[in-house]
Amino acid sequence: MTSTLPAGRAASDRRRAPTGPRGGPGGEALWGWVTALAVTALAAALRLRDLGRPAVLVFDETYYVKDAWTLLQLGYEGRWPDDPDPAFESGQVDGYSSDPAYVVHPPVGKWVIALGMRLLGAQDPAGWRLGSAVAGVLAVLLLTRIATRLFRSAGLGAIAGLLLAVDGAAIVHSRTALLDGILMVLLLAAFGALLLDRDRTGERLARQTGPPWAPPGWGPGLGLRPWRVTAGLLLGLAVGTKWSALWFVAVFGLLTVGWDLLARHRSGASRWWQTALLRDGPLAFVSVVGTAAVSYVAGWAGWFATRGGYARTWAADHPGEGITWLPEALRSWVHYHQEMWRFHTSLTTEHGYASHPAGWLLQVRPTSFFFESAEPALQVCGAERCAQTVTSLGNPLLWWLASAAVLACAWWVVRRRDGVALAALSGLAAGWLPWFAYSHRTIFAFYAIVVLPWMVLCLTWAIGRLLAWGEAEPWRRTVVRGVAVVGLVLVLLTTAWFLPVWTGQVTTFREWQLRQWWRGWV
Repeated sequence: MTSTLPAGRAASDRRRAPTGPRGGPGGEALWGWVTALAVTALAAALRLRDLGRPAVLVFDETYYVKDAWTLLQLGYEGRWPDDPDPAFESGQVDGYSSDPAYVVHPPVGKWVIALGMRLLGAQDPAGWRLGSAVAGVLAVLLLTRIATRLFRSAGLGAIAGLLLAVDGAAIVHSRTALLDGILMVLLLAAFGALLLDRDRTGERLARQTGPPWAPPGWGPGLGLRPWRVTAGLLLGLAVGTKWSALWFVAVFGLLTVGWDLLARHRSGASRWWQTALLRDGPLAFVSVVGTAAVSYVAGWAGWFATRGGYARTWAADHPGEGITWLPEALRSWVHYHQEMWRFHTSLTTEHGYASHPAGWLLQVRPTSFFFESAEPALQVCGAERCAQTVTSLGNPLLWWLASAAVLACAWWVVRRRDGVALAALSGLAAGWLPWFAYSHRTIFAFYAIVVLPWMVLCLTWAIGRLLAWGEAEPWRRTVVRGVAVVGLVLVLLTTAWFLPVWTGQVTTFREWQLRQWWRGWV
């Protein structure tokens, strides 16, 4: 992550390290935004068209959609009668009671789903999914801009955005009202905020010197930095969607401190590591962890503002129990969290689509969200048997190539101390590796949607390395660019082939079978 400059180089020369996207005075920046908006438009077309298909609750929508609707009505998750889905799907959305439901995920992601129903209504299946769809489209725009900044190339940024726009797992999560796609965009936005903070910090250090009263060699103080505070806010909202985001708080916190170390070193300060750790480090903790804690608690505003939520009055009903010095509302809240923790650490129910994280990146066992044999078959699809499916399957070619790129990134980090490759790997370190410790539990491959942007960054990094290698010789340039174009075309063709099983289109059963390339996909 760090690099050593020659001992004789002046401090002013050390400050010249580039900190943001570079190009012409205006053309490169304009081109970057044009390509970003183009791939975002493609993403919107793939995600918003026929968003209400299928017109039934699929997979865990049965929990999150109804929870989100009662959040909107009550301020907390209300209880539904047994087997409420048929009535809800037919438009009878008022069958809930004011009794609290026991739910095991914080409310932020469900508030996003609720906003879609606030706009389009709970009777419209598109309303159930609008929040997820907007989040998925926004993720493509964010990744395009993040990759442009990280690689300092509008072309590589466009490639990254295009890959995310056409990936199957990203499309499926944008078209279903689950929490994981919402979690992904919050984490990606936090990463982008930290990247902006890195660049702004480098620019400030290149302009400023330490104040006269500062110890010699420490450099200027930077105070609380707005983009890092923004990242903390977003990370808190991510944890308020799913607790698995806690790993990102830790990894991104280390990443931003590492960027501070590098920036201080490049600025020429003789006590660069003392400044980064002793002066910048505590402020980084407050900005990231402290702000995240505040925004996480704020995500429970509806639960605190009402009296009907699950365990809301537990402290009043159990005097002398729990952490007695806390106010009643906080004591009840802590008790609720203890119950949620017990659930998450003990869930071992068998499920046919449960999978080990070792196979997630290779899409060994994708999760089927919905399968139905449409009837009458001859009228629906013109065959003896039809199939309508929604499968959380990533674009196989993209995921397999990205898996190879992840290995290349890791090798480059170890052997070359490549900071860009390390940043691309950070999301996998936070969103994939920790699941190996919980592989004995009931977990699913669709959780990997959270790390997809960083897999795309790894693949884009590899493409950039190949293109740079090809510039040395004309024949290399021709070959490398040809391979890159062919690869992108094949990814697009793969998307076209699998699109029906990602978007719930009706096909013949034989057409569905032809898209099951591995036995584990069935």
